[in-house]
Amino acid sequence: MKERNKPRLQDPIERAKNFNEVNLGFDEETAVKEATRCLQCKKPFCVEGCPVGVNIPGFIERIYQRDFDGAAKILKGTNMLPAICGRVCPQEVQCESKCILGRKGESVAIGALERFVGDYSIRNAKQPSTKSVAKGKVAVVGSGPAGLTCAADCRARGLDVTIFESLHEPGGVLTYGIPEFRLPIDIVKSEIESLEKMGVKIELNVVIGKTIFIEELLATYDAVFLGSGAGLPIFLGMEGENLPGVYSANEYLTRVNLMGAYKEGAATPLVRGKVVAVVGAGNVAMDSARTALRLGAEKVMIVYRRSREEMPARREEIEHALEEGIEFLLLTNPVKILGQKHVEGMEVIKMELGDEDEKGRRRPIPIEGSNYNIECDQVIMAIGTNPNPLIVDSCPELKTGKNGVLVVDENLETSIKNVFAGGDAISGSATVIQAMGAGRRAAKSIIERLAQ
Repeated sequence: MKERNKPRLQDPIERAKNFNEVNLGFDEETAVKEATRCLQCKKPFCVEGCPVGVNIPGFIERIYQRDFDGAAKILKGTNMLPAICGRVCPQEVQCESKCILGRKGESVAIGALERFVGDYSIRNAKQPSTKSVAKGKVAVVGSGPAGLTCAADCRARGLDVTIFESLHEPGGVLTYGIPEFRLPIDIVKSEIESLEKMGVKIELNVVIGKTIFIEELLATYDAVFLGSGAGLPIFLGMEGENLPGVYSANEYLTRVNLMGAYKEGAATPLVRGKVVAVVGAGNVAMDSARTALRLGAEKVMIVYRRSREEMPARREEIEHALEEGIEFLLLTNPVKILGQKHVEGMEVIKMELGDEDEKGRRRPIPIEGSNYNIECDQVIMAIGTNPNPLIVDSCPELKTGKNGVLVVDENLETSIKNVFAGGDAISGSATVIQAMGAGRRAAKSIIERLAQ
């Protein structure tokens, strides 16, 4: 069995000092070589593992044939953001986990091949086509992965689409939440430019619920899609969380990624911690810890209440963090943040794992009397997010469920007719590709509604 080809990587010592992309991807020869490993299964289980249903064997076969334009056409038929998904999607638990080769060895590097084709399509951009299937105007709230996907699909079927973004740059979490060493901002901009070439309009600095209300959108547009994400950070409610030096991961990453806080003379500067504790173990926690390291921290710690096996972050991100020198304090949970006028440390308690919870993960149980203090001068809380209530507060007719997520039916229509929703706004914090899948489903419902 042929061994899986590995992408080129920046040296760990060097990359920990810069914001350049860590994973350098496949060159052409390596991509073609990896494509030869695909078995071209008659029943491709890998497709079942993709939330947007990409024809994976189809685009990989075109790579093998060196027909990169053909590969891009197949890929973009279901995924308008391949250069992004190839970088940040958890392929190892989605498409690659279903690959037949993975049963006895290593699966095909589907994500790396998707990224290769996505980057090729950016360098060799073709004018996207539209096909008039439905008529009408669609307002898309939010320019994150769900909104961009819904906008692209609606526009591809001939609808007039306008995206409303609350920030001064489009891209949503792709722009403010993911560091450049994992997803370069130029890649995000290139993918968004391709949508604008299709005719999608983008209005920036528009806050739905403040600048414009849902009722006003419905008076002008035939359908509305809410892809407003989940930008409200979660805190533990423990003593000391209000001390200077405590950040939510949202604020921390937004200041760095969107506002350029690490640059000299930045309008929204960021205090750089020397010893940083990051609470949480998802991709956002890894992003925060690795960002702190690049900002000059002498020591960065991940504080997580379960073991490494339960860490929700991608395996690649965990490995990269370890290579760069991030310290993991596992089976450890914060009790309170210490300090008078600023963070001076954190009291933590050791944990042990008990029985499985409703999600199948073993419950962390505090070990009585195991409390101890760790020194730190900065704490970043990366334990999840919920939808911001701004839109719902301005439109009480929208029904919500647990943690403020929007309630939708099987067609992703909300409690208000012709108002649809998808992504983190209906699921809570999830992956980019899951948000795109919801955007695609909502677009299908909108197109069907307006084609009637």
